[in-house]
Formats: sequence, C-alpha cells, structure tokens
Amino acid sequence: MKIDKAKRLTKLPPYLFAKLNKMKSRLREERKDLIDLGVGDPDLPTPSPIIKRLSQAAENPRNHRYPSYQGLLSFRRAVSQWYQRRFGVGLDPEKEVLTLIGSKEGIAHISLALINPGDIALVPDPAYPVYGAGVIFAGGKSYLLPLRKENHFLPCLEKIDKKVAQRAKILFINYPNNPTGAVTTKDFFQSIVDFAKEFNIVVCHDLAYSEISFDGYSPPSIMEIKRAKEVAIEFHSLSKTFNMTGWRIGFAVGNKAIIETLNEVKTNIDSGVFQAVQEAGIEALRMNEHALKKTQEIYQRRRNILTEGLARINWQIQLPKATFYLWLKIPSRFSSLEFAELLMERCGVIVTPGIGFGSCGEGYIRIALTVSEERLEEAVKRIRADNLISREFLNAKIKCKC
Repeated sequence: MKIDKAKRLTKLPPYLFAKLNKMKSRLREERKDLIDLGVGDPDLPTPSPIIKRLSQAAENPRNHRYPSYQGLLSFRRAVSQWYQRRFGVGLDPEKEVLTLIGSKEGIAHISLALINPGDIALVPDPAYPVYGAGVIFAGGKSYLLPLRKENHFLPCLEKIDKKVAQRAKILFINYPNNPTGAVTTKDFFQSIVDFAKEFNIVVCHDLAYSEISFDGYSPPSIMEIKRAKEVAIEFHSLSKTFNMTGWRIGFAVGNKAIIETLNEVKTNIDSGVFQAVQEAGIEALRMNEHALKKTQEIYQRRRNILTEGLARINWQIQLPKATFYLWLKIPSRFSSLEFAELLMERCGVIVTPGIGFGSCGEGYIRIALTVSEERLEEAVKRIRADNLISREFLNAKIKCKC
C-alpha cells in the first residue's frame, strides 16, 4: 500500500538533524563517551515534594477518570496566585487561565484556533520551531522577523511592511529567548502591545524560561503591561522551572476570548491533563522560592564554568542573563551543521546547529547547560585539545542566509 502523506507535512522545514542523529547512534555503538549539550532537558531531579504529591494523588480513584478540559480549578487558582506573587498580575482563574499538556501543545494549537488558510503569522527567526510548525498545520504563512545580535536579538517592528502587519493575525515572541538567551524589558513589551493594538494582532508570548535567570535579573511578564490582556496570551510551563519536562503540564493565561478559543480546539483534540499531575503542579507552584534559587545557582555555576573555559580558548562569549543556553558564534569557514558534526565526531560533544532554528541561526550553535559541572569542564578540555577554535575566526563574518 502506498501512503501519501498530507501536503501540509511537505511544507515543514527539512529535518536537518537526521545525519547528526545517525552519527550519534554510530558513536554510541562504538562506545564513544558523548557529552550531550544539545537538548534543553534538565538533568536535575523533580523536587521531592512534587513527587510525593503525585504519588498521593495517583492513589485517589477520583483522579483516575477524565479530567476537565480546562483543568482543575484548584490548579488554575494556583497559577493565578503564582502570577500575583511573581508578577503582581491578577488573573481570573475561571476565564483567564487554561491548563495545557505542556506549553508546546498550547503553542502548536493556538494557530489552529486563530489562523485561517492564507493568514499571516509574524514569527521570529531564529526561534523555537513549534511556532512555525503550528502556522503550517493551520494553513497559514509565516512572515519571518530576523533576530540579530546588533538589535539584541529583538524583532524590529518598524521594519515590518505595513501591508503585512495589516494582514497578520498572530505575533509570536519569546523572552527570555530560546535559542539566543536574549532578555528584554517592559518597555519592549509596551511597544509590542501598542503594535498589536494598532494592527489588531494577537500576541503569543512564550515565557517558559522566566525562572531560569542569573545575576539578580528577574524576567518580566507581558501581562504586567497595561492593557496587555486586550491583545495577548502568555504560555508557561512547569518543565524548566521545576525539572518536570516529562510530566507534560503547562498553562496559558491572558485574554479571556483567546483562552476560550484555544480551549475550543483542545476540547476537540485532547482530554486534558491527568489530575494527579495537576495536583503535583499545585505543589510546584506553591514551592518556597529558596528551592528555585538553588536551581538558578546550579545553572549559573555551570554557565560560568563553560563561558570561562571557552573564553580561555578565545571564544567570544556574551553571558546570558537567563535560560540555560549559550548562543555561540562559530568559525565562518563552517556551516553550523558542519561544525556540530565536527564537535561530535572529533570531541564527542553534542550541540545544536543554529540553522535548526531558522536561517538567521546560521553562524551559531546552541549549547545547553543540562549536564554536570564535571562534564562541562570535560567538554571544554576536549574542544581545547582538538583546536577547532582559532583566533582568526573571532573577527570573521558570520555566514547568514537571513
């Protein structure tokens, strides 16, 4: 039987990591010691109070049945209380909060809720690939907003063609940013809200990394901006903050009409989050801030170890104030995919090539701080010994197709 896949799948960007994955499998079969700095999956354990709450909740037969589509009201109240404590933002837990099966699910589905075939979405480049994939599945078209170092990896709203802005339905933003690690200010969010109101655009802000920050920096929420609720929805996840990537629980907050529209999609596609996991989520959102600070301190130490080690071999580093990623310029004689292959083959170090996040990611690699300090030190030692990095690349022009 011949299987013809849907045309929408043919519109997805080519899968660039097939060769890397094949190489990874081969090297592991050869028992080569690989240090995986490619995946943004915390290696730290989920805090024990959260696990204990899950265990207790899982034994309750009440939680063995279908959950509500919107999520437990008690979980949504915990989200509302957390937003009030963290950002000083009031939310109606019944109408302005929606439980998600991880923020990725909600981000992918928001385009189905708002985009008609042919509609335009404003999508940053480089970016988390799910933004663009969701637009493709909805039949929309992505208008790419280059994120460049000279503009602090922020989109230039003033460069968006007015005719494009008038046709746009959604604007995706993400700060603290994956993959660049860039952060922003409330003034930037104010400009986003003003732009969205002018052109009647829904803002979708991905705030997954708000609690992974360093050096006293505290990332803001777009919901802190006056009248943001008129145009915006914000996605959050417990994955990175509480080391719960495998638990699959997140939430969306903001404009009640947008929340309800997203909920309409979800009621037809999924059956909600296991209630025991939601109860564990309540425990997470009520955790003492001291536990979060310990996680931040671990990632800050890792950041410092890696950046200081790479700086000693003349690698230009800009310390990120948030996320657990480094976004690093590479020698211009390599593409990002070629460089990632060389690091894996010659050093046993796995990184993510920047091109995987969009054409403007070319010339960079992303490194995740999700291994121990000892492994990071070993990674630096291997790269230094191999001499892949040379002084002359520091002033070379980055290959960039954007």
